[in-house]
Amino acid sequence: MIISEGSPSEAFDPRRFLADLTTQPGVYQMLGEGGVVLYVGKAKNLKKRVSSYFRRTVASPRIAAMVARIRDVQVIVTRSEAEALLLENNLIKEQRPRYNIIFRDDKSYPYIFISRHDYPRLAFHRGARKAPGRYFGPYPSGRAVRETIHLLQRLFLIRPCEDSFFQNRSRACLQHQIQRCSGPCVGLIDPVAYAADVAHAVDFLEGRSEQVIADLVQAMERAAAALDYEHAARVRDQIARLRQLSERQYVSGEGGDVDIIAIAREAGEVCVQVFSIRGGLNLGNRSLFPRVPEETASESLMTAFLGQFYLSREVPPQVILSHEPEDRAVLQDMLTLRRGQRVTLSWNVRGDRARWLEMATRNAQMTLATRLAGRAGMRERLEALQDVLDLDEPPQRMECFDISHTQGEATVASCVVFDGEGPVKSDYRRFNIKDITPGDDYAAMRQALMRRYTRLKAGEGKLPDILFIDGGKGQVRQALEVLETLQVSGVMVVGVAKGEDRRPGTETLILSDAARPSILPPGSRALHLIQQIRDEAHRFAITGHRQRRAKARSTSPLEQIHGMGPKRRQQLLKHFGGLQGVCRADVEALAKVPGISRKLAQQIFDSLHDD
Repeated sequence: MIISEGSPSEAFDPRRFLADLTTQPGVYQMLGEGGVVLYVGKAKNLKKRVSSYFRRTVASPRIAAMVARIRDVQVIVTRSEAEALLLENNLIKEQRPRYNIIFRDDKSYPYIFISRHDYPRLAFHRGARKAPGRYFGPYPSGRAVRETIHLLQRLFLIRPCEDSFFQNRSRACLQHQIQRCSGPCVGLIDPVAYAADVAHAVDFLEGRSEQVIADLVQAMERAAAALDYEHAARVRDQIARLRQLSERQYVSGEGGDVDIIAIAREAGEVCVQVFSIRGGLNLGNRSLFPRVPEETASESLMTAFLGQFYLSREVPPQVILSHEPEDRAVLQDMLTLRRGQRVTLSWNVRGDRARWLEMATRNAQMTLATRLAGRAGMRERLEALQDVLDLDEPPQRMECFDISHTQGEATVASCVVFDGEGPVKSDYRRFNIKDITPGDDYAAMRQALMRRYTRLKAGEGKLPDILFIDGGKGQVRQALEVLETLQVSGVMVVGVAKGEDRRPGTETLILSDAARPSILPPGSRALHLIQQIRDEAHRFAITGHRQRRAKARSTSPLEQIHGMGPKRRQQLLKHFGGLQGVCRADVEALAKVPGISRKLAQQIFDSLHDD
């Protein structure tokens, strides 16, 4: 049930609204001008909670500023306070109100995926879990997943390749040659032995490494008894690697699924550290840096974090915390509601769990200290850049463009963004350059800049204070012409030309408002910042170029033929045993394939024999 006082454009009368407000639990939304959501909150008693905002004495200047902007209040009644808390966090995630604590961590957490096949595949997975198979995780980071997959390949030799690659092999690939795969694609291992390796990998991921080791010991003894000493030696080495890995990952005293969450605060900054333990194994940790008002208590911060963090993630049966959360009973009920089973929140812990909590807290403090030190260094470099470029104040936003291609093929332009804290990766952009003469870097730069600043001019983002261009006078001229065409003012353009022998430290700066190029000393902090921004643009451009080139080279010529959808392409390839067979077929043979008409067969033949 939604209750509203009136139109957001009308003057809001809190007394009239509060007179009829229910005392039931629910969620309230403070709306500003134009219906913009300013704040979302939950309450056990809506009337009592909403009334507290309109008293003469307000908790803080920040709340007072919010109340002054309120034009309407909407209320949603729920059956319980736990339901209200769940709905509150859903609305915060969806609407991102200005005055709420918001954790900007929208990435889905990755999993290890073992597919359901005769020869299952071991793979990295992120996103919806729709494909049939087993999913293990979630892991705190992509690096943790990749490291575990790499170790599992070494231990159990399970294939990592895509099904399309696996089904079209005539000989074993490099993974088999470097002993990372047992070669099931060409029958180098029978299904029973491969299934045993997969079962061992599953047992290990579920925390039963001792059972795996016991099974391997028996296999080693059987091989030795049969005088197959070479196989026995391989199993012995496998056992040794598995013991080493288990000792490193096993969490003393933990046999189930637990998350450990610690908060560190310093100089107005916050770091939240999350350690994930699944099946007694430490899957790794992740650091998050929310932006929160300074007056926010750590207890409120912990409640807000847990509510938002577990909205789209699996809730373990136990969560160990560095701070007792606000409304802990309601929060525990909400997490239990999300999980479907009881969830326990703990903060006063002893023994092994106290040591793990101490480790998480120490990690949070060290990570925050490193971040603050990096920001201090970033501030010094920005001030040095201000002096070098004779700016009125340190730049708040900088962009850098670079072009990457291979002899004109698959040209990609990159745009990276830095602010006072370093890279702003959410604002990075790539541009696939089209309709230019291959290898024309000037035209590529002009196209990328025109596309980027047309959008910024239309209000789709912020204009930078400085625009760095990886290039010389020609590229700088293109940038100046684009900005003039689009009537963009107030942006300083700086070209970063490579120096003698392309050595770092010998770069020449080409300033848009200077008569002569400038060369900074190798130890200059300003030069170090420029090099960092330029190198990041270069890395981002090369990555995009390689991806585009690989995609272009892996595209089947059949995809270019009008009327050839995925099913018909698959039918053709199966019928002729691959693309080479299709290329050798004449029109009559092509027309005999189900779903291929005589006209389409002629199109296929003509397309494949253009030369």
